[in-house]
Amino acid sequence: MPYRRGRLLPVLLAVLIAAAGPAAADPAATNAAAANPAAASAPAVVVDGPVLGRNFPDPDVVKIGDTYHAYATSTVGRNIQHATSRDLVNWTLAASDPLPALGAWVDNGRRRVWAPDVFDNGDGYTMHYTAHDRASGKQCIGTALASSPDGPFRPVGDAPLICPVGQGGAIDAAGYTENGRRYMLWKSDGNCCGMDAWIHLQPVSGDGTLTSGRAVRLLRQELPWEGGVVEAPTLIRRDGRYILFYSAGSYEGYGYATGYAVADRLTGPYTKTAEPLMSTESFAGAVRGPGGQDLVTGPDGRDRIVFHGWNADRSQRFMYAADLVFADGRPFVRGSAVRYQAEDARLHRAQVREAAGALGGRAVAYIDHDDSSVEFRAFAVSAGVHPLSVRYGNGSLDEGRPAGASHNLSVNGEDAGVVLYPYTGWDTWRYARRPVVLAAGWNTIRLSKGERHAELDCLEAG
Repeated sequence: MPYRRGRLLPVLLAVLIAAAGPAAADPAATNAAAANPAAASAPAVVVDGPVLGRNFPDPDVVKIGDTYHAYATSTVGRNIQHATSRDLVNWTLAASDPLPALGAWVDNGRRRVWAPDVFDNGDGYTMHYTAHDRASGKQCIGTALASSPDGPFRPVGDAPLICPVGQGGAIDAAGYTENGRRYMLWKSDGNCCGMDAWIHLQPVSGDGTLTSGRAVRLLRQELPWEGGVVEAPTLIRRDGRYILFYSAGSYEGYGYATGYAVADRLTGPYTKTAEPLMSTESFAGAVRGPGGQDLVTGPDGRDRIVFHGWNADRSQRFMYAADLVFADGRPFVRGSAVRYQAEDARLHRAQVREAAGALGGRAVAYIDHDDSSVEFRAFAVSAGVHPLSVRYGNGSLDEGRPAGASHNLSVNGEDAGVVLYPYTGWDTWRYARRPVVLAAGWNTIRLSKGERHAELDCLEAG
């Protein structure tokens, strides 16, 4: 049965451009028109709607010839789900289960099968899958082989391939190959049992049916937004550096998110970024709980990130796809806003101060002179209308009464109107939102002295 993506992005673009006024065909004119306070409430430009609007969690995508094959966690009546596409946008669900039988080690009373990973092994196809081990009661990783990516995949061996019972079991296999050697990434499921959750890297045979070396720990949960869980690893190499994507938090809620860490060596150490790459908030609620990600090259030769997100009533996790671009050694996802701290921006006649309640504990203040400014460098994956959010504090008074304030806005040297700041009181932080037109790539966003006084915590754009 064919499924086609939603038309969310074109609709939202039309709404934003309409809100900005008839001059929106010209970027400078759009930015100027968008300064209209009425436009500030317009919907944000976000990732296009789900490419598969049904329950299809933890998608793994592999390209075989001209066809993309996606595999997902089990659903009613199937151990593994399978869909195909020629463009990563329009998908057709397979009529049959590609993994009709499970390994002899699997507990038949708990037949949920999770997070498949499929690859071409040179002589056929290998699937790694997660299921409950009857002997230990833990989730473990098994292997199956097929002559076709359509299956049927047949289980290999009488025991799971990876099953560290003392670490809580193992889930979320993901493949990586370098210099002809194959590796498996996997997560020890310690959070099931009050232990740390570690993402590991382990050498395996070319067909993935045997381990061929010891597992190395790469990273564990430690950041506040991770909620005590890291899982779903995906590893790539770009410009000589290793980038390890992972999901974190409880997959059952909207707090699930995707982060990444970077290393100069395959085995680390990996350095995480402080904030997630994709979250419900970064998508302004248009995607809820984005995670279970995979990376694939699109038909145009450009990177795509494929992931799941909850539907509105949290009954299904739909599959999404978005453009992924690397710049200055870091990834950016189309539709997912990036936070830029004001204290890291380029300041002119303004000062950084310690600020209670600011996200980084500091804010930029004293933007009080006619030539005061705060200049951000922000990246956009695609050219066009994008949401801009400015976290500010405004304690201005006019004749002893609370008063609004503003900053003048310019984008890439062009006047883009103003950002209006309703009164909040000092050290009380809120967001001012409005659309702006950005160029593809790096943009210079400049906020300068306007009416009265406001302080800046951060800017979110992209």
